[in-house]
Amino acid sequence: MQLGMVGLGRMGANLVRRLMRHGHECVVYDVNADVVQQLASEGAIASSSIDDFVARLSAPRAAWVMVPAALTGATVEQLATSMQREDIIIDGGNSYYRDDIDRAAELAEHGIHYVDIGTSGGVFGLERGFCLMIGGEDAIVQHLDPILRALAPGVDSAARTPGRGGEPSSAEHGYLHCGPHGAGHFVKMVHNGIEYGIMAAYAEGINVLSKANAGKSDRQHDAETAPLRDARYYQYDIDVAQVAEVWRRGSVVASWLLDLTASALNKSPGLSGFTGRVSDSGEGRWTVLAAVDEGVPANVLSAALYERFSSRGEGDFGDRLLSAMRQEFGGHVERPAGG
Repeated sequence: MQLGMVGLGRMGANLVRRLMRHGHECVVYDVNADVVQQLASEGAIASSSIDDFVARLSAPRAAWVMVPAALTGATVEQLATSMQREDIIIDGGNSYYRDDIDRAAELAEHGIHYVDIGTSGGVFGLERGFCLMIGGEDAIVQHLDPILRALAPGVDSAARTPGRGGEPSSAEHGYLHCGPHGAGHFVKMVHNGIEYGIMAAYAEGINVLSKANAGKSDRQHDAETAPLRDARYYQYDIDVAQVAEVWRRGSVVASWLLDLTASALNKSPGLSGFTGRVSDSGEGRWTVLAAVDEGVPANVLSAALYERFSSRGEGDFGDRLLSAMRQEFGGHVERPAGG
């Protein structure tokens, strides 16, 4: 089957490579001509512009957009001006699911089909496969099935859930048609919200372990510093990199994210190359907003999102105000950082 790919970053390029490994033909375009030529040298069909890209696709065309969310709308609009009725535009990035609903309606007026695909797998997807969460019309998703199955990890990537029998479902292969337009990105949105929470739990827990020797350090003894009660209970020099390793084996908290955590700690036990500024690309925010709209508690996911804001200094003014209030009502003098 033929597929066009617009956007050849780490994810887009590896999606193309995986498809070509499975015998599919790929037409590629990116504003960076060098990455286009690199994939052309690996067997893809290069194009020099959106118009050239569309011209190289066979009708009914299927074009996958894999660009940052901020650029997706403009890219979809540009593609649509060159495409024809019954062509298909796929958004495989991390777009807001409400945008999918609006875009699908706009494209439908021109007879162009739209599919949203939440794509997970990161830089490891080329070898491991990509987990795909799909929204769109039944017939169009079914038409794309050969592409989706080639990209997905496959049923052998995990043991079958006890009690499941018969022919494996597409979900067991690693891709799922979640519902109509927007459903794929809605599921991926919540997936990423959960990811925030899991990452925060590992980070907080391992940080507690890293401070288990607090009783060995000298601490301030004054009215401004909470004392450490019973310092003798905090005398452990715990190797957190080794803890991550042992947890990977047989523990109920084992996961791929823990595997990656162990890898990071092995490379740099003190994480000296990082400042602790954690970005968020939108999905966590949208998950919390959806939880509010639905009236669903999301305490962990909300806290994980707010921690990312704090890591970027977004709470600094509030923290300074807290310190100022303490000085106002109690004459408490702020201690310098590290003091």
